[in-house]
Amino acid sequence: MKRNISSITVLMVLLMLPIISFAQLTTAPNGGNKKASVSEQIGVSKISIDYSRPGVKGREGKIWGTQIAHYGLVNLGFGPAESSPWRAGANENTVITFQNDAKVEGKDLAAGSYGLHMILGETETTVVFSKNYSAWGSFFYMPSEDALRVTVKNETLAMSVEWLTYSFIRQTANSAVIALDWEKRRIPFKVEVDINATQLASFKKELQGPLGFDHKGFVQAAQYCLQNNYELEQALKWAEIAVSAVYIGEKNFTTLSTKAQVLEKLGRMDESKMVMKEALPMGSINEIHMYGRQLLMQKKVKEAFEVFEMNYKNDPKSFMTNFGFARAYSAKGDFKKAEKYMKNAVNLAPDKPSKDQSEAMLQMVKDKKDIN
Repeated sequence: MKRNISSITVLMVLLMLPIISFAQLTTAPNGGNKKASVSEQIGVSKISIDYSRPGVKGREGKIWGTQIAHYGLVNLGFGPAESSPWRAGANENTVITFQNDAKVEGKDLAAGSYGLHMILGETETTVVFSKNYSAWGSFFYMPSEDALRVTVKNETLAMSVEWLTYSFIRQTANSAVIALDWEKRRIPFKVEVDINATQLASFKKELQGPLGFDHKGFVQAAQYCLQNNYELEQALKWAEIAVSAVYIGEKNFTTLSTKAQVLEKLGRMDESKMVMKEALPMGSINEIHMYGRQLLMQKKVKEAFEVFEMNYKNDPKSFMTNFGFARAYSAKGDFKKAEKYMKNAVNLAPDKPSKDQSEAMLQMVKDKKDIN
């Protein structure tokens, strides 16, 4: 029996020898190149680039328009491609991934991963986004797999960049320029994302999961639409869920006031006032104070005064209600009354920062200056 077992063991080892012979351990990228990844979020939309970084290695002035980074389309002598662009990096495809739909240089590009290639020229470059992103270099490039091409102007860098680098520059709220920098050349292309649309899509997806079982998530989504004056009918649906949905709906100051604000934004003023009338008795001193501040910022002085007055009558010995009532009188231009309630606020201040702020504002109303 032992002899049979030994024979089987030897046979298994012999069978494994070809596998062992061809196994490859992980090593650094060949050619002295470096692996790199860079990503950026525009709103909630992530854009990432995975690439290999060749070095200049003393070849200044011998990079662009040479075999290293060739101009135009050339036959690389390997693979099915007869006319290949530059691989926009080294080794495997440079891969750019868009989490959401985007615009590149003003042209639509669907969400997904793309092989990034470039048709280089002395003054301008055509940036190519290929649906084939798993190939090696540009040996397998086929124009039929293009998702998009855009042409951009090259820029000259004052200092030489040793290792090819991708970075996100010139960011705005809804855009960024992706720049390839190498040696003394920059190749930039602009990416834009509809941040409101992607944010709404993200909300809808998240609210289908655990976050959708709490009214707070629906309030947050509705408030985003309010602040950005975007998709208000959707905001109203979310606000109504937060107020009255089975299991998760809750009538409180936050949910009702959010619904009231959306109704107001939609021009449904009578409904908004009714909902707000229901919300106010549920509010804490701080919530009602902040609502009054919001009305003042909207230049709704009469409505703000009524809110601050109600808050004061509910608790006339509170620092916050006196502080707010002083603001209300100041907004009306009645600085004498504002001085009275700000003095109360000074005496009722719960801490030094509050007292210092109240004293500074007290001096302003004494000088007949609006404190709002």
